[in-house]
Amino acid sequence: MNALEPDEPAAGKVLDARLHLLDRQVLDPDDVPVATLADLDLEVAEDGTVTIGAMLFGGVFLARLAGGRPPRSLMHKVPWRDVVEVDQTIHLSVGADGLDATWVERWVRDHVIGRIPGAGHAPE
Repeated sequence: MNALEPDEPAAGKVLDARLHLLDRQVLDPDDVPVATLADLDLEVAEDGTVTIGAMLFGGVFLARLAGGRPPRSLMHKVPWRDVVEVDQTIHLSVGADGLDATWVERWVRDHVIGRIPGAGHAPE
């Protein structure tokens, strides 16, 4: 995989955010799921060109359960320069362990799913 330049979305391809990016699974270099893309930070150049500055994650699962979107202040940013490929999923050049974007999934695992009887046991 070749690293994408921040000014070259998907190696020069034009992306439709709703079709190609939003709600897509984001994977680290080891194909470990990081999160689902919730929103984008867009940057507008003086000539009117719009590029992606960062991807936003966090709180989407819990916010959707409550019927809304998470406040932007609770979302975590991953710079677009960390994206190496966009296909059916979005591939990052950084590992999931180094990102704070997975805190919601870890919290749900530890405080909700982990409390379900039998959740700590492997299937037989």
